[in-house]
Amino acid sequence: MSDRGQRHGQGSLSFLARRRVSLGFLSALAALVLARPTWPSWGVGLAIAVVGEGLRVWASGHIEKDREVTMSGPYRWTRHPLYVGSSVMALGAVMACRSLVVAVLVTLYMVATIGAAVVTEEARLRRDFGTAYDDYARAAAPAVHRSFSLQRALRNREYRAAAGLAAGFLILALKAAFNL
Repeated sequence: MSDRGQRHGQGSLSFLARRRVSLGFLSALAALVLARPTWPSWGVGLAIAVVGEGLRVWASGHIEKDREVTMSGPYRWTRHPLYVGSSVMALGAVMACRSLVVAVLVTLYMVATIGAAVVTEEARLRRDFGTAYDDYARAAAPAVHRSFSLQRALRNREYRAAAGLAAGFLILALKAAFNL
């Protein structure tokens, strides 16, 4: 691929990574409109989504964004626990929505935006932290034992994801209750 093609590809990935939250709101709105939840699908979906949010809270209580390569908590097992948690939350939402169209839409959104975010984030971490990130990525870095901090999770604004999850499932509950 030419340098120009690589720059264009990187620009597209960067665009998707930067816009993943706003694109997520649009996807969520479409999902809520297309959703056909039942109480059983809502309950299963909520249980799955809460597990995903729990993983996100745990990760947010460990990460010091832009300050270090975090190697404690769930970062000891996966490089991107926030994205894993988001993916589990998305699976829960799909289950609750009970719609094949929503499943396809959410899958496309997650693959495109989270994939782009991982690629661009790893490039930035390598640029900012060099061999420390490379060692971590190869699982050659020593594990760091840091306690979970709710204050850190709040500072990382994880409450926004929790609020979005609550709002989405409230709307799905109303749709289930009134057959909307």
